[in-house]
Amino acid sequence: MRERLGIEARRYALAVDTRKCIHCMACVVACKAENDVPPERFRNRVHAHTRGEFPHLSASFEPEQCHHCASPSCVRVCPTGASYQREDGLVLVDGADCIGCGYCIIACPYDARFFNEETRIVDKCTMCVHRVDAGREPACVETCPTRVRTFGDLEDKAGALHRLLATRRSQVKKLETGNDPQLHYLV
Repeated sequence: MRERLGIEARRYALAVDTRKCIHCMACVVACKAENDVPPERFRNRVHAHTRGEFPHLSASFEPEQCHHCASPSCVRVCPTGASYQREDGLVLVDGADCIGCGYCIIACPYDARFFNEETRIVDKCTMCVHRVDAGREPACVETCPTRVRTFGDLEDKAGALHRLLATRRSQVKKLETGNDPQLHYLV
């Protein structure tokens, strides 16, 4: 339909440069504030990894969130269609249709969903769809002081994300699920 209207199809994704992450947690705080995430829950998080033995230690930090997979298992198992994927690739939950069964939580290989006790529905990263639809970056991307995350349209050849992925090698956390994750970790 979009192609018939002369509108180029979009395919949103996110690249993460873990070498730039300083574990400041600004992305986590921005997400919680922007999306009214309950205090004890998280839509995104940053894992800290340490290697070596004292005094030869090193640390690395790995931002993690919903991978907005091209073929999401969470959508496949949802009995009501509450979990769905937009044409632009964003994977969302329609709260009006969610019955809170938790099948999608179990099906997500990235542990990116949780049951929100306050709303009584499943919650997850939406890539700040309300901001994206208004032409803005997700809150985690905009807030990061070291620009760890790059959000964009994979179909936009002139866009920052496309240029970055063309010049830097990346990997995705491909588990044996066939999900085709769209969170690219730069290496």
